[in-house]
Amino acid sequence: MKRRFLIISLLVICLVLSSCSAGRGTVVVGAKDFTEQHILGHMLELYIEANTKLNVDLKIDMASDVIFAGMRTGVIDIYVEYTGTVYGSYLVRSDSRNPEEVFNVTSTTLLDRYDIRMLDPLGFNNAYHLAVRRDTSVLHGLRTISDLAKVSSDFIIGGSAEFLTRSDGVPNLKLAYGMNFRAERAIDGTDRYVAITNDEIQVTEVFSTDGHLIANDLVVLEDDLHFFLPYQGAIVIRGEIAEQHPELVTALSKLSGLMSDDVMTTLNYRVDVLGESPRDVAEGFLKLNNLI
Repeated sequence: MKRRFLIISLLVICLVLSSCSAGRGTVVVGAKDFTEQHILGHMLELYIEANTKLNVDLKIDMASDVIFAGMRTGVIDIYVEYTGTVYGSYLVRSDSRNPEEVFNVTSTTLLDRYDIRMLDPLGFNNAYHLAVRRDTSVLHGLRTISDLAKVSSDFIIGGSAEFLTRSDGVPNLKLAYGMNFRAERAIDGTDRYVAITNDEIQVTEVFSTDGHLIANDLVVLEDDLHFFLPYQGAIVIRGEIAEQHPELVTALSKLSGLMSDDVMTTLNYRVDVLGESPRDVAEGFLKLNNLI
């Protein structure tokens, strides 16, 4: 009798839990395969579960083209995309460098072509940039890439093999600014920071919200001729999900404009350099801003 009662009790509990889960519903949040995206993925997960009646299934470490394909096929419901990635890579456009125009074209085309809604940008721009050591900046008076062009023949630039060869990288960058480097070295990932610290290279490719910029005290040069595309981070959500859960769109829209370049750089620094977990960093940001 006791055994039967225990079995019935367990079944009731399972049914209740199943009912609660079904009542809440679930959305799938995606994240790409680098630190910033891990932080943002956890941020969306924690924020959505705290501010809506939805559960979140978080999938991380997805390649850029894979996550976009997942969004189009309904495997992924929500993630943070970059305007320049859509504009340059998916729409194959390069005719504008104006952030507002790039966003407008990107958001309109995503909605019309794929039924994907792009919310207003989160506030940071994780774009390609060039950086030098602070002492190099001071010694040569380097504030902009135009300043760098005047002394570029004395410098070695380091960057990924892709950045050194593709059209939106070094080849056309040199044409736009009328400069030539003493040498070009293909160096991947954080090895570039070691190389520039050891003066093996004097200029390096960076992303503007990279936490290693803080750790290595690098100066990001202003792209004064606006060569690089803007890469504003913005939440994208499948149209079907937006229609089913308008309260979700309302909640997510409150995140727009809250994260500057400096804020995102600091969050990345805490993970990549200080060794904190992406989830803890995301949770700390949300609590600090009274979002959860």
